[in-house]
Amino acid sequence: MNFTLKQLEYFRALATLGNFGRAAEACNISQPALSVQIRSLEQSLGGRLVERQSRASVLTPLGREVLSCADDILRRAKLLEATAREQVGLAGTLNLGLIPTVAPYLLPGVLAALRSQDISLRVEVREAQTDQLLTDLRAGALDAAVMALPTGETGLAEVALFEDRFLLAGSAERMAGAMVNHPTDLARTPLMLLEDGHCLTDQALEVCQRDRTQAGIHTGASSLATLSRLVEAGFGMTLMPEIAARTELDAAPGLRLHRFGTPEPARQIGLVRRAGTPAGGWATQLAETLTEVGEGLTGRLRANY
Repeated sequence: MNFTLKQLEYFRALATLGNFGRAAEACNISQPALSVQIRSLEQSLGGRLVERQSRASVLTPLGREVLSCADDILRRAKLLEATAREQVGLAGTLNLGLIPTVAPYLLPGVLAALRSQDISLRVEVREAQTDQLLTDLRAGALDAAVMALPTGETGLAEVALFEDRFLLAGSAERMAGAMVNHPTDLARTPLMLLEDGHCLTDQALEVCQRDRTQAGIHTGASSLATLSRLVEAGFGMTLMPEIAARTELDAAPGLRLHRFGTPEPARQIGLVRRAGTPAGGWATQLAETLTEVGEGLTGRLRANY
């Protein structure tokens, strides 16, 4: 029996999309080339995997069995690749995930810092919400992810990077005369928040001691950029992370910021990896770079607000 992981990937694409043309496009190869690879896989396994029809391809009973095994084999291959990478330094390809409320603000500085360190590294970035990043970490599709701590997940190692404090953001009109020392003072204030699934929304509701079902809670913005424009236009107030504040102020000059009293509400940003990843090496180097850039962003904002 002689088949390749690439052939299994092609077969999985065909099984998922149900059409040779769409599968070939997804795999970035020609349709004839895909047909050749599927036929070769069938010869290696000793039976037909798909019934070729005019508009669709249907899996045979053998095809369904092979698909189940192929998913497991490809998943384990990714884990093996990730394990091998973990044994070497910060070189080659790093698959890094970041939550959307961190990625656009932290990434530019981090990538520039890594280049300045003359590291032979290609960074593949995945921006997604926390639940998806954790799933990808466990599956080996990511080497590490930057998100708010703690995750509460077993089998993962967490390293605290920097504290990202929350500021109150609103239009000039809404902020005028607002007597707010603590987030709980916003009990009757319309709050604009990100759509469900973003951990920042849960954190904002928690520190304000509000419930998403209460009147005056509006969730639906897909990004902090959209949220800032809504708040600038006077639709409500929001909690703005320090890491994002400078960028959003530049883009929405009508926005105003206000610091809460001590202790200021905050989230802890950290680097999460699989617990089996050896300490030190690339993980330590990456954490140091992320901390330096993150603390630089928050420190500069604290000097002015």
